[in-house]
This record gives sequence, C-alpha cells and structure tokens, in this order.
Amino acid sequence: MKQKQQRIVAIGGGHGLGRVLSALRDFGENVTGVVTTTDNGGSTGRIRACQGGIAWGDTRNCINQLITEPSIGSMIFEYRFRGNGELNGHNLGNLMLTALDNLSIRPLEAINLIRDMLKVSTHIVPMSEHPADLAAQTRSGDIIAGETDVDELAEPPARLLLEPVVPATKEAVLAIQQADLIVLGPGSFLTSVMPPLLLPEISRAMKLTPAKIMFIRNLDKEAGPAGQMSLSTMLTWCERSIGGRKVDVVLGPDEESDLDKDYKQVVADLASANHRWRHDREKLSLAIEQVLLAS
Repeated sequence: MKQKQQRIVAIGGGHGLGRVLSALRDFGENVTGVVTTTDNGGSTGRIRACQGGIAWGDTRNCINQLITEPSIGSMIFEYRFRGNGELNGHNLGNLMLTALDNLSIRPLEAINLIRDMLKVSTHIVPMSEHPADLAAQTRSGDIIAGETDVDELAEPPARLLLEPVVPATKEAVLAIQQADLIVLGPGSFLTSVMPPLLLPEISRAMKLTPAKIMFIRNLDKEAGPAGQMSLSTMLTWCERSIGGRKVDVVLGPDEESDLDKDYKQVVADLASANHRWRHDREKLSLAIEQVLLAS
C-alpha cells in the first residue's frame, strides 16, 4: 500500500511511544522513533547515578514492544531481577544497553546491535547521545531538576528546560527533515513528549519540516501536573517549542469542543478492549493510516 512507503517519525518516550511504534510495525524501516533520554527514576536512574550516560529505560521499553519473535534473546532483554541486594529491580535490558554503550563509539550503535539481535526493523534513535536532565521552572521562579521531581509538582510549571543543553542526534534531525508525518504522543506530556522538542536542532527541524504534525491524545487524564493542563495548553506548549509551527491534526477518542477550529480533529475508537486507557495497536494503526491517506 502506498501509505506504507511514507516516512513517519514518532517522538516521545516510555509506554506511549512504544505503543505507537508497535502500531506502525508494518511500516518497517520507514518508521523512526525519537526517544526521550532524560528519565532519572527506577532502574534507569540507579544506573545513571553510578555509571552516567543517557537514560535507557524508554528505549528499552520501545524495543520490547517491537519484538515480534519470542526468543532466548528477547527473554534475556526483558528480564528483571527480583530479590534482595543491589540487582533487585534492575532490568537486564538496561544493563545490556549500558554495557554495549561502554563498548561502542556511540550510544546509537548499542541500540542498533540490540535491534539486529532481536530482529527489530523500526529505527530507534535517542533524542541526544549526551546525558541531560529535565528541569522545570515553577511559577514562583524556582528551578526543579530531575524528571521524577517534575512529575511530582503540585501544578504545571511555567516552563521546561534541559540541563545542560545538549546536541540532538543527527539521525533524529535527518529523519524529521525527511518525514511525511510526525507524531507527538501519547504518553506523559511533560516528561516524555516535551523533552525532545527542547533541543534546538529538533525544534528547528520541526519548524521547517513539510511533514504533517499529528498530536495523539491520551485516553485518560494523566496523574501529576500535566493532568491539570488542557489540550489547548498542551498544543500551545508544543508549538511554542517548535518556533510557532502549528500542529496539523489532533487524534483522539472524541472531539474537544473547546479546541480552536483551525485544528483538524480526527475522532476514532482507539481504546484496547482490556484496558480502556491503553491505545489498541490495530485501531491506532488504522487511524494513522487514514491520516496518511488524507495527506
């Protein structure tokens, strides 16, 4: 099908990006996931605290959701240690990526080695190969550093920033420049969707890209400060971060009556039968293909 030949870039982190990438699995190498690398919690945060480097958890999650052929390799990659001691809670995939990163010239090489091992054709690219943390400026002017602390704010921050400002991965920028469709979300808005847009090179590429930009809404209200933000506010944050470029399409389970009429809203049943807050892969794939057909 013609739309399967179009190039798609999906931006975000964690479960949301993994869900989109797995929904677009049939597009193969025509899909690139640009993954947030600022997580500082859980197994990822513990590894960063003692080893440094970028956060691997969201990348591992995306790869996990793209595995189509169960194998010993995939079981090892998904294994999480239990019990007492320092290994408790660590995911072996995080440790493997960290080890391969230490053995490789670039973190992207570590990802590609795992992709090859697990037969994942979708491109997975970290937003940056340099470690950085997400920070937020509160409305009172205080700076809160660390993704986990940002998620615990009592209200939405005044703005987000990266500390330090790091360069974007060149492959991520090139993929955006060559894309036919760019997908933002679903997922944690402040800590998954927004961080890549704070990188100057990605921001510039998004502003200039001829691709359509689509925002996929969550199916349930987020916990934390992002849950207090309206859809209109989220879109404004995205657009402000990409130099005023407008989001073209908003995909969601219903029409948001308060949203400006300039936005094209695509309404579709996207919920999984088992978990109403989780996007169904097949439904999501069909909805995205319909947007591509209308391009």
